[in-house]
Amino acid sequence: MNPWFKRSLFGLAGAALVAGSLTGCGAYRHGGWHNASEQDRAEFRARMVERVSSKLELDAAQKAKLVTLSEKIQAQRAALRGGGDPRAEFRALFAGDKLDQERAKKLVEDKTAAIQAGSPEVIAAAADFFDSLNPTQQQKVRDFMDRARRWGRG
Repeated sequence: MNPWFKRSLFGLAGAALVAGSLTGCGAYRHGGWHNASEQDRAEFRARMVERVSSKLELDAAQKAKLVTLSEKIQAQRAALRGGGDPRAEFRALFAGDKLDQERAKKLVEDKTAAIQAGSPEVIAAAADFFDSLNPTQQQKVRDFMDRARRWGRG
């Protein structure tokens, strides 16, 4: 695989994760995504897929691959979050007189394992989606990532 292609795939997956995270943070003032039902999350993903589909002018097969990618990203986020409240887990590290180093290491190991377990599926779904795009659509994705990167540095 060419190095620029790998970077593009990782960039696409990263952009999707960042976009989802930023959107999730934006929704926080309305009670946060941790209070949202699975139906709310599914509706949001459906709106995101429709928006991206219209901007990239995707056909049905490409749209199906985008849906798969969004589902894989959501599954990765859920695995990373785990069953509990991540903020509460982090605050618990500082609850005592000293930082609970063993618990902190375990938390990092668990999150790292979740990322390593789900990343191949996310990368494969991102590659499948990106590879299905025509050159014009791929350029639109690159342009979006360039704009998002400039916005993030602003």
